[in-house]
Amino acid sequence: MLLSIGLAGYAFYYSWKVGKQEEAFEGEVDHDIPEKVQEHAYIRNPVFLSMAIATLLVILYIIYMVITDM
Repeated sequence: MLLSIGLAGYAFYYSWKVGKQEEAFEGEVDHDIPEKVQEHAYIRNPVFLSMAIATLLVILYIIYMVITDM
C-alpha cells in the first residue's frame, strides 16, 4: 500500500513538473522529445509503470492466496 501511495505521489509530481515545462513552450506547437525519454519511452511513463506494478501486485496476491489456502 505504501508503494502504491509513493508511486501515485511520484506520478503526480512528475506530471505536474512536465505540465509546468509545457507552459514554458507556449509559442511552440511541437517540440523535440528529450533523448532519454525516447530511449526509454515506456519506462519513463508513470502510467505504464503504475499499471505494471499493479499487475505484479495482483499476481503476487493471487499466488499468496493459492499458497495459503492449501
